[in-house]
Amino acid sequence: MKGLFKSKPKTPVDIVRQTRDLLVYVDRNPDNRESKREEKLMELSKVIRELKSILYGNSESEPVSEACAQLTQEFFKENMLRLLIICLPKLNLEARKDATQVVANLQRQQVQSRLIACDYLEANIDLMDILMSGYENMDMALHYGAMLRECIRHQSVARHVLESEHMKKFFDYMQLPNFDVAADAAATFKELMTRHKSTVAEFLSKNYDWFFAEYNSKLLESINYITRRQAVKLLGDILLDRSNSAVMMRYVSSKDNLRILMNLLRESSKSIQIEAFHVFKIFAANQNKPPDIVSILVANRSKLLRLFADFKLDKEDEQFEADKAQVVREIAALEPKEHP
Repeated sequence: MKGLFKSKPKTPVDIVRQTRDLLVYVDRNPDNRESKREEKLMELSKVIRELKSILYGNSESEPVSEACAQLTQEFFKENMLRLLIICLPKLNLEARKDATQVVANLQRQQVQSRLIACDYLEANIDLMDILMSGYENMDMALHYGAMLRECIRHQSVARHVLESEHMKKFFDYMQLPNFDVAADAAATFKELMTRHKSTVAEFLSKNYDWFFAEYNSKLLESINYITRRQAVKLLGDILLDRSNSAVMMRYVSSKDNLRILMNLLRESSKSIQIEAFHVFKIFAANQNKPPDIVSILVANRSKLLRLFADFKLDKEDEQFEADKAQVVREIAALEPKEHP
């Protein structure tokens, strides 16, 4: 007889509500009986996996757009993102990974041509502060970091992060002794500094002084080789982006910045030397060099020309050779300028 009364398959809305109820239970009953709590956590892991399966599909079926839209709408209507972020530390490792993938996917889901995740985050922007603080908890850093990178796909959310107090902490997070966490913070920082061009240009022009003081001292002059290598590459990407032309001109007019780049050119690491060259060439190509920049280049002319004479890539690269020839011409032709 039992077979005649098969339970109706659960809809996406049912699964979201079940997940919400379980999250509320886990959040509000921290001291509940151990066995009951474990049972609820196991159930929660299962329904989070079901959410992931609807959004990503599984080995048997592709995701269905109608089901994804229903799930997305209900998820944000029920304030589930807040619950999931707050309860994440209480979940087991597999459930955390699944939850992180669910959050990532929901940032891209459109309902009636709108990214409703963006609307939700704008109204709940304090969640970004929780995600950013995640770098201070080694168990949660990689999950919260992955969520954060997905959320900053939305320009308004990225602007909030850039303008927040947490932005200054990235310079310390990128130097944490835990390699994976430091690398994750560096990936988020790179995304923040390159994804939304107009927002980044505005941020850099408003925050130029403290930002580059931190960038130079904590990243470019870091004792950590990987930090220096990533930082000098990212610096090139930032300065050579057309949106940042005003920031670039300001950066290459500073003798302190030039000294740092010249030190990086002398590194034993070939990859750091090459990335440093891509920034150094902007100093050399600047047709309005301030007198103190010219003086430093003239004083170090013979050393620089010797360095560039032996400076070769492992693989032949016509563009690199052309850039190098141009830099050599610029430096060889320099005449000391009178200080005004």
